[in-house]
Amino acid sequence: MRFLIDANLPRALARWLQARGHEAVHVSDVDLLDASDDAIWEAAKGEGAVLVTKDGDFAARRILEPDGPPPIVWVRLPNMRTPWLLARMVEPLPRMVELLERGDLLVEVR
Repeated sequence: MRFLIDANLPRALARWLQARGHEAVHVSDVDLLDASDDAIWEAAKGEGAVLVTKDGDFAARRILEPDGPPPIVWVRLPNMRTPWLLARMVEPLPRMVELLERGDLLVEVR
């Protein structure tokens, strides 16, 4: 699965997903660190990537525009240090991928 990680999440999340067999880049890796939400949305859509974000605006947009890509993984965990975040992603990752593979366009991670 291909993921684009938003600026509000650490670059380490992209590396962590890569280590688990997924394609993943952080917005800073593709010159989108300071890009608008629209530019990030279009980049994910154009690359066929799932956008992973903590930004509720993307989740709201996904609800308001219910058809078509990009799928959104909305990380609703509180702010925490990167190692803790990665540890908290271990359990939900298989279910998250399953839901995305079946076509869900908005998946929440709590």
